[in-house]
Amino acid sequence: MSSTTDKLKGLANEAVGNVKQGIGKATGNEKMQAEGKAQELKGETQRAVGGVKDGVNNAAQKAADAVKGR
Repeated sequence: MSSTTDKLKGLANEAVGNVKQGIGKATGNEKMQAEGKAQELKGETQRAVGGVKDGVNNAAQKAADAVKGR
């Protein structure tokens, strides 16, 4: 999965998780609140993975440029 895909899926999971938490709070449904929090955390992790992939790609490109003498 590309870094952009990870970031987008992460944002979507965070948004859905926040909505679930809100509905859970409004209805007193603790299970839904917990599911929402779990989904939000999954989204945060996905976004972090996307950021790490960007960092690795940038470092690899800099190393390749250095070898080529750019």
